This record gives sequence, C-alpha cells and structure tokens, in this order.
Amino acid sequence: MNDVDVSKQIQQMVRFIRQEAEEKANEISVSAEEEFNIEKLQLVEAEKKKIRQEYERKDKQVQVRKKIEYSMQLNASRIKVLQAQDDLVNSMKEVGATELLNVSQNRDSYKNLLKDLVVQSLLRLKEPSVLLRCRKEDITFVKSVLDSAKEEYAQKATVHPPEIIVDSVYLPPAPSDATAHGLFCSGGVVLASRDGKIVFENTLDARLDVVFRKKLPEIRKRLFGQVAT
Repeated sequence: MNDVDVSKQIQQMVRFIRQEAEEKANEISVSAEEEFNIEKLQLVEAEKKKIRQEYERKDKQVQVRKKIEYSMQLNASRIKVLQAQDDLVNSMKEVGATELLNVSQNRDSYKNLLKDLVVQSLLRLKEPSVLLRCRKEDITFVKSVLDSAKEEYAQKATVHPPEIIVDSVYLPPAPSDATAHGLFCSGGVVLASRDGKIVFENTLDARLDVVFRKKLPEIRKRLFGQVAT
C-alpha cells in the first residue's frame, strides 16, 4: 500500500470518526433537551399544583367566611324577630295590666272578688290562723267581707272559721305616674301563716302573671303560628 492509499484510508477513518462523533453529540444534545423539557414540564406542573392548592385554600377560606357571615346575619335576623315577638307579647301583658286598674273601679263586683280571693287563699293555706295584707285603699272592703269569707271557707273545708288578722302593713298602692318605677299593686290580697313560712300571693298582678305564663304558648301560637320553645 503506497502513501496515497494510506492517506485515503486515514481520511476515511477521520470522516467516520467525525461523523460518529457528530451523531453522538447530536444524540446527547437531543437527550439533554428532552430531559430539560421533561424537568421544565415537571417544574411547571409542580408550580401549577401549588397555585391550584393555594387557590383552593383561599377559596375555602372565602366560603367559610361567607358561611360565618351568613350565619351571623341569620342569627341577627332571628334575634330581631324574637325581640319583636317578645315586645308584642309584653305589650299585650301591659294592656292586661292596665285593664286590671278598672277591676277595682266597680265597688260591688270588686268587693265580691276580694271575698272570693280571701276564700281561695284560705283553702290554699288551710291554716287555723292567718295574716292578711291588702292595699290601704281596700282595707274597708276587705274588713266588710271577712266574716262571710270565713264562713264560706269553713263550709267548704268543713272546719271551724279561721282567725284572720289584718296586717297593719299595707300592699303598695295602684300603679300611677308617681309609682311608675316603684312597687305597685292593682288589687287583691296576700295571706300568710302566722309564722310567715307559708305565703300565698293572691293579688290581681300575681294572678295575671300566673295566667300569662300558663297561656304564653297558646298566645305565641295564635300570634306567630308556632309554640315557642
């Protein structure tokens, strides 16, 4: 093999090596680019996931705040409704209390009512001797019915007529501008055992309170269509 042939062979080997190197370099470049793209895609997806998670977290916070605000508004509305209902019910009781003032205006009917209240109180206490307290303006009426009240009680309870001691301390007077913020009594009586351990308050105001509490569910149902719990 002469020099020319050797030179040609060397050139062919060089071209082959160069081509192989270029192909290898191209493969490396393509592989590196693919790996870069994959890694870039993974980073992008990871950031997207973070953004979605952050959005979901903030969205949940917004929804929770909305629910809390709605619940607070709903509770506030319910409180206003309940307050308005209570105001209406209380106004009815105030009307009833005002009407009590008219009871003592009719002297004859009020005198009979006082006797009935005394008898009822005696039947409740069942004591042989009691203390009685009334308003100062009712003292004449009360004393005028004591004997008949004792006799009626004795017949109903089948006992001897009891001793009734009228207390020198009076119940508060009827409500007026002067007693608007103080104690008052619209009428009736209070009876107690001699030792004071048993007391039966049978005033008109006390009876109104009892009836009102008893009828309150029915009143609410008639006014608002449901029984208050």
